[in-house]
Amino acid sequence: MTARPGGSEGGQGSPAPAFLEAFRRYLREHNLPVTSQREQVADVILGAQGHLSVEDIERTLRERGTHVGKATVYRTLDLLARCGMITERDFGEGFRRYERVPGHPHHEHLICVRCGKVVEFRNERLERMKAMIAEEYGFQHHHHRLEIYGTCRECQLRDGVAPVSSPPPGPR
Repeated sequence: MTARPGGSEGGQGSPAPAFLEAFRRYLREHNLPVTSQREQVADVILGAQGHLSVEDIERTLRERGTHVGKATVYRTLDLLARCGMITERDFGEGFRRYERVPGHPHHEHLICVRCGKVVEFRNERLERMKAMIAEEYGFQHHHHRLEIYGTCRECQLRDGVAPVSSPPPGPR
């Protein structure tokens, strides 16, 4: 499980008006209508702190009293991805999740195969190593993605297994 709007990964905050305005500008520049439904979907995903599924987005819209069809949600997510405002993630759950890009630094993911929890982390040693590895193999690094699948600390404790180690004190 990943955070939903208002969830445990930092809650829901209103996206900076600049993010929504950038999306409106993208739509206008591509001669696409700026609709209330598109803005509502953008508001949900750009205001979220976690990795939202289409179901999460639809639930939030319903809770706000807004009706947006599933096709419109998918099309809006596609537009947001094309303009670089969100990124699509596949954590092997059988569906995709989405997270905002602006104001969200590059990070990697730890995914629990038992409960579905997704933990974001940054590691400077890993960042340095990627450059060294690319150089060693003659690659000019463009981008990368790292997802580590395993069992989270809580599931290990629930199963009576001693956790591998304590969580790190903070970002590295």
